[in-house]
Amino acid sequence: MIGLDANILVYAHRPDYRLHANAKELIRHMAESLFQWAIPWPCVHEFYAVVTNARIHEQPTSPQDAWAQIDAWRSSPTLTLLGEAHNHAARLRELTVSAHVTAGQVHDARVAAICLDQGVTELVTMDRDFSRFPQLRTRSLLA
Repeated sequence: MIGLDANILVYAHRPDYRLHANAKELIRHMAESLFQWAIPWPCVHEFYAVVTNARIHEQPTSPQDAWAQIDAWRSSPTLTLLGEAHNHAARLRELTVSAHVTAGQVHDARVAAICLDQGVTELVTMDRDFSRFPQLRTRSLLA
């Protein structure tokens, strides 16, 4: 199962990003295909936080429009939204200790732990910080 990171969701939603067309096409393809794809819930939260943030965008997305986008993705019958599994603490501990994760880096460790525990075989992201978790294969949107 392929997972999507928050930055891919942001790029797909906001046409003011240079990777908008690439991300939008990727999600369209995944939503219309027959294979399972996934978005970790923390990535949904981060998507919402970024697109509605007036410090980041001159014209931020309204809360209603952000939720409309989330609901549109959720309508794909092949999408699975992922949360923490029963062994999340053990996996998160393993990742944070082995990668010497501190402070805000724990967000990416949380996403990686959720992906690994829930059967994601590859995470599409533009965030190079996931390279600190070699257990999770990543792919760039540009690949």
